[in-house]
Amino acid sequence: MDAFLLFLLYISDDTGNRLRFQLELEFVQCLANPNYLNFLAQRGYFKDKAFVNYLKYLLYWKEPEYAKYLKYPQCLHMLELLQYEHFRKELVNAQCAKFIDEQQILHWQHYSRKRMRLQQALAEQQQQNNTSVK
Repeated sequence: MDAFLLFLLYISDDTGNRLRFQLELEFVQCLANPNYLNFLAQRGYFKDKAFVNYLKYLLYWKEPEYAKYLKYPQCLHMLELLQYEHFRKELVNAQCAKFIDEQQILHWQHYSRKRMRLQQALAEQQQQNNTSVK
């Protein structure tokens, strides 16, 4: 078992709980990076039953009281996909990681453009409201 995982298993006091929270938060967010997932897959982490169980344990991050701390919400989708053996096996292939990375970029671009259009429409509506009030 990885030394990092052993370390997490033995933390128990309040300071340790804070540290554990921070470490798990960072690790869960790393799962948003397809290249990191490819790295883990190529080194056999996804074949280790203890590691797969750890990924299952981390599903608690989907709960709102924990999810609110995440900066990269796509990590939760990856965490969900990592529960499936077929997905874990496919991540060994660098092309799979590249495809996921490209899809994330396309999703982000679409979201950014959509958000910009919504903000522009809202600004125009507010401007119209201001001119009609005068």
